[in-house]
Amino acid sequence: MLATGASETELLGDVRHDPYGGHPQLGTMPYERVVAGSVHMAHEGVLFIDEITHLGKLQRFILTAMQERKFPIVGRNPQSAGASVKVDDVPTNFILVAACNIQDLQYILSPLRSRIVGNGYEVLMENSIPDTKENRMKYLQFIAQEINMDGKIPHMTMDAADLIINEGRRRALEEHKSNALTLKLRELGGLVRASGDMAIENNHKLIEKSDVKEALSLYVPVEEKIKKYYGSMNNAIGEESTGAQRGEYYNYYNYSEDRSYQ
Repeated sequence: MLATGASETELLGDVRHDPYGGHPQLGTMPYERVVAGSVHMAHEGVLFIDEITHLGKLQRFILTAMQERKFPIVGRNPQSAGASVKVDDVPTNFILVAACNIQDLQYILSPLRSRIVGNGYEVLMENSIPDTKENRMKYLQFIAQEINMDGKIPHMTMDAADLIINEGRRRALEEHKSNALTLKLRELGGLVRASGDMAIENNHKLIEKSDVKEALSLYVPVEEKIKKYYGSMNNAIGEESTGAQRGEYYNYYNYSEDRSYQ
């Protein structure tokens, strides 16, 4: 069961509102308005959550569902007719598979992480693969898949694809991985699409090596562009700020709580 980015209702379930309050002649009976959440639908299966730290305080409910292997479904809107409905002991015996970035590890709820470590495994994913013929072929497969998924850009010549592979090799080397290819494929996918845009702009039937080179010069993070044009972020802020924005600090700290000037 995929629960990435789920809201509280999607994750934990809810009871739908009935404007007639469950009146037997007009409304819908409460048991027919109960909606199971992801933790319930994953019972006897797998609950997968990517970017688990983005759930914030909802992590504690996942912990409870894992520990108790059951979690009640209640109406979550206090102004809804479903607020008075509660279903106890709904089973939630699932395997949790969660993922997050390294910098977000500190935001995983400590008791939840302790349970993961105590009853399961923590896996650190590799960010590169060996630079072998087999893996270079997988890179070519990745390039073809990205082009097919885009559906609007042309396919790529082998010379252009070799340049993409070289870029993957260079990025791995930047992370002190020799004889390797980076696995940070999202950024490379963006490079493939940018190269396709260049090919269309240049009226090429296929993405050529020159298109990839042109994309490499343009497809860089905005921080690098700021450094190139302004020298530093502080210079950029100073040059691009309006007079009012530059004086914001001065104006704010020269007013008292009643907004009268000091």
